[in-house]
Amino acid sequence: MATEDGKIPDSSAPEGTAPGDSVPGATVPAKAAPAESPQDVQAADVALDTAGGLHEPSLVPVSSQSGDVGHKQGNVLQQIMMGSGFVSILAVVVALVLGGLLIASTDSDVARTAGYFFGRPSDFLGALWSAMTSSYVALFQGAVFNPRQGFLPLLETMTVATPLICAALGVALAFRAGLFNIGAQGQVIISATAAAYAGFAWHLPSVVHLIVVIVMGIVGGAIWGAIAGVLKARTGAHEVIVTIMLNYIALFFLDFLLNTPAFRRPGENTPISPRIDESAAYPPLIPGSRLHFGFIVVVLLTIAVWWLLNRSTIGFEFRAVGANPAAARTAGVKVPLAMILAMAFAGALAGFGGVAQVAGTEKVLTGGIAAQIGFDSITVALLGRSTPWGTFFAGLLFGAFRAGAVQMQIQTGTPIDIVLVVQSLIVLFIAAPPLIRSIFGLNPGRKKNKPARPARRSAVATATGGAK
Repeated sequence: MATEDGKIPDSSAPEGTAPGDSVPGATVPAKAAPAESPQDVQAADVALDTAGGLHEPSLVPVSSQSGDVGHKQGNVLQQIMMGSGFVSILAVVVALVLGGLLIASTDSDVARTAGYFFGRPSDFLGALWSAMTSSYVALFQGAVFNPRQGFLPLLETMTVATPLICAALGVALAFRAGLFNIGAQGQVIISATAAAYAGFAWHLPSVVHLIVVIVMGIVGGAIWGAIAGVLKARTGAHEVIVTIMLNYIALFFLDFLLNTPAFRRPGENTPISPRIDESAAYPPLIPGSRLHFGFIVVVLLTIAVWWLLNRSTIGFEFRAVGANPAAARTAGVKVPLAMILAMAFAGALAGFGGVAQVAGTEKVLTGGIAAQIGFDSITVALLGRSTPWGTFFAGLLFGAFRAGAVQMQIQTGTPIDIVLVVQSLIVLFIAAPPLIRSIFGLNPGRKKNKPARPARRSAVATATGGAK
């Protein structure tokens, strides 16, 4: 029946129901889904930018490429503070603070003033601060700058860090390929042995001789690393066990060679090789210091490893195998070959460290030519988050520890082993990023994620049309 204005009323509505009233049994239009939270948007952008985590984020984020950067601007500081690099810096700071407390605990003035702490707490705090700062000031003077020597300690730090960075780059490269390379120590020993023999047994022109020494070191380290890669790829032998055993084989093999006429210096009863020719040594960079051309080689190696991992096809395959070997195999990557090449490249990089020891620093081959370089390189790679430049600067830090520890002991009487304690604490905190974030209160995401449950319930209600 038509109304006065000529319109036909809706017959589906029961009689007596006013327009706009709810109708029992009628279908209620679904409400709009709740808007995505900034965390969800950020996670989606990261997943898109990294292809599900297969490679590192690009220099220009996805949100910036699309022009929608409004929701990112407010999170820049939070992203920096939650980043792995910032957490690594905080781990070093916490380790230094705890190391300083350990130094102060053995100081006589601190122990004396602790006896009347409640009477004059300022004396105790002053002695505590003095013990901590005096040791670290001496460490700084022995590693970076000394008023009497200028920046000569910094040059020594760079010299000590040179072989350490080389070996750490090899460990970091293997890490990115999903392989835990514990064999840098053995790779340094074998490369140093091959390079030293070429240095004192073969007499060649200057430039040619140095090139031959470098090549011999690289080949020796690459072969030693490739052995572990082949066993891993072909037999499934775990690279940790294999590389640890190869370390001992290399060590005792060197001891054997140094007791043979071919390697022992004539007229010497101690296991030491002849001095390499001057034509086989790295040229010095700055007169009056031990810094040599090997440091320039380290900088070039860092650039080369960065390019290899981030700009080359084989580097992408390494990272793909490290992220998910099964997915990489499905995508056409030859996983066994990638493992072998990754370990060979890692051994070659460690080989540069052996060459730096023989041709740059020591000039002779001894049983302790590798010192603790191979084992310290694991810590350096962890501190550098397995990135080339992070590893480079972490190597400089550890080189500063080693170079400044002697001056710290001479100047303040602090045991040199405290540096090892600080290094161990750094490893501990690097391995536990949530602990560092908790100490500095860098876990705001937990509080923001708590209201997520009501949103989920509303989404379920929307999907069911409001039915309970």
